[in-house]
Amino acid sequence: MPLPLIYHDDYSPAFPTGHRFPMEKFRLLRDHLVHSGLCTDADLLRPELCPPEVLALAHCPTYIQRFASGELTYEEQRRLGLPWSPALAQRTIRAVGGSLLAAEQALQHGLACHLAGGTHHAHFDHPAGFCIFNDLAVISQYLLQSGKAQRVLIFDCDVHQGDGTARLLENTPDAITVSLHCEKNYPARKALSDWDIPLPNGMGDADYLKVVDDTLNYLLPLYQPDIVLYDAGVDVHQSDALGYLNLSDAGIAARDEAVINHCLGRDIPLVGVIGGGYDKDRAALARRHGILHHSAAKVWRELGLGSAS
Repeated sequence: MPLPLIYHDDYSPAFPTGHRFPMEKFRLLRDHLVHSGLCTDADLLRPELCPPEVLALAHCPTYIQRFASGELTYEEQRRLGLPWSPALAQRTIRAVGGSLLAAEQALQHGLACHLAGGTHHAHFDHPAGFCIFNDLAVISQYLLQSGKAQRVLIFDCDVHQGDGTARLLENTPDAITVSLHCEKNYPARKALSDWDIPLPNGMGDADYLKVVDDTLNYLLPLYQPDIVLYDAGVDVHQSDALGYLNLSDAGIAARDEAVINHCLGRDIPLVGVIGGGYDKDRAALARRHGILHHSAAKVWRELGLGSAS
C-alpha cells in the first residue's frame, strides 16, 4: 500500500488576493505531489470534520461555538490574522479531523502524513498567529484519553515556538512538548515547553541537523513515547519570509528523513504535519512543503512498510 497521505478539497477556500497567509498552498501542495508522481488524487485519504467533543478536549466549548458561527471579536480577528468566512470555519474543523485521521493511520501503519496541520499558536479560548484550533494538542488529548497512546511526544520544528501547544498541554504530563525554534522570532512572549531549544538567527544545515540528532537521541529513549507528532515547518528555509534560519531544501529533506528514521528505527509511529511556510512564490512554497511527503515516502519504501501492511 502507499504511504497514507491525508487531504481534503476544503483546505484552500477562496481567500483575498495577496493575503499574507498563503491559503492556496494546501491545494498547490496536493497538485505538486500528484504531478511529481508521489501519489494520485484518488490515493489521498479524505478526513471527516473533527467532532466538537474532540475539539473540546483542548479548547473552550464556547470558543469553538463562537468561531464556528463567526462571532469572534475584532481583537480576536486581529490576533488571528485571517478573515472569517463559513468556508474558513469548515476548513479549520476539517483540518483538525485530518490530523486525527493521520494519527490513526500512523498507529495502524507506522507512518502517515497530513497535507496540512501544525497550528501550534492556537490557545484554549482564543486564536493567534493564523491558528484557530491546535491540532497537536487536540490529537494528543484524544490519543491519551481514548487509551490509544499512553505517552505522546510532540517534536515541533516550525521556526516559531509552539507556544499554544505548550500552554494547552502544560498540565498533561504524558504529552511531551518539544520546540526547536528561532529564539528571536514570534511569539515575543514565549511559553514554557517541556523542552525548549532556542536557535540563533542564521543557523544552517549542519548545525541544525546536529541539534535534531542530539535531541532525538536523548529524548526518545528517555520518554519512549507511543507516537510522535512531528511539525515539519518549512519556515526554517533560507528563503522564508518569516523565518530567520538558513536551511536549504537539502537540509530540510535531511531533517525530515532523520526525524522519521529516529522514530521508526525505535518502532515509534510518526505523524507528519506541515506547519508554517511563507513565500510569495506559492508554487515554490508548495514544493518546499512537499519535501516532508517525499522524504516520508522514501523512508516508507526503504523500510518496506507498505508491503508489511
